[in-house]
Amino acid sequence: MGRLDEAVAIVTGGARGIGAAVARLLAEEGAAVVVADVLDADGEKLAAELGAPARYAHLDVSTEDGWQAVVARTERELGPVSVLVNNAGILEFGTIEEQTLESFRRVVDVNLQGAWLGIRTTAPSLRRRGGGVIVNISSIAGITGYVGIGSYVASKWALRGLTKAAALELAPDGIRVCSVHPGAVRTAMTAGFDDSFTDGQPLPRFGEPEEVARMVAFIAAEATFSTGSEFVLDGGVTAGPPAPLTSAH
Repeated sequence: MGRLDEAVAIVTGGARGIGAAVARLLAEEGAAVVVADVLDADGEKLAAELGAPARYAHLDVSTEDGWQAVVARTERELGPVSVLVNNAGILEFGTIEEQTLESFRRVVDVNLQGAWLGIRTTAPSLRRRGGGVIVNISSIAGITGYVGIGSYVASKWALRGLTKAAALELAPDGIRVCSVHPGAVRTAMTAGFDDSFTDGQPLPRFGEPEEVARMVAFIAAEATFSTGSEFVLDGGVTAGPPAPLTSAH
């Protein structure tokens, strides 16, 4: 028996990286998983690997029509949604002055608007299910600032706030909403960074997608008294300076 037997889950950005790890673990725990992404070949391959009743659905999370189609198909083929994982996200580099308005909007459209649409579109399905859980994958960039990725930081801070607003609004319906804040995790997004990137972290290594997936599964199956909560997986980066303070003489 899995922890999520009879659950129906939608995982956005589910074709690879953190999303794929989440989809695999939720399926192992008994959930019927819809892998939603724009990477059709990767998504189809993963859904085939997971086997029935898993399936792949093409989804541009920034589009309302796309969300409506995926939720309708999920309900028709699997039943009402009980778990939504808003994982789809993109990153574009550039200081605030360097980045174009179009680039800023692309990041916000996927990272924030995509999650907002996901919550808005799946809430009625979760309500029909009698409750459920929404897990928004934010970042430690939603807890602190970084140079050169202002649009990403803005979108992840906003997603953190959206999580809390949604948690308050949906609690009466038995729907929990939490955010997960990964630090440096070994995915395609961090492929250009070598191991020195984590020098100075209290735990000086990259996290693995499977570690984030275990947190998501915990929130979905075990953290039943948590809503509006933030779960941080960052190797200790946001805990504070790792070096001890020395007395001034």
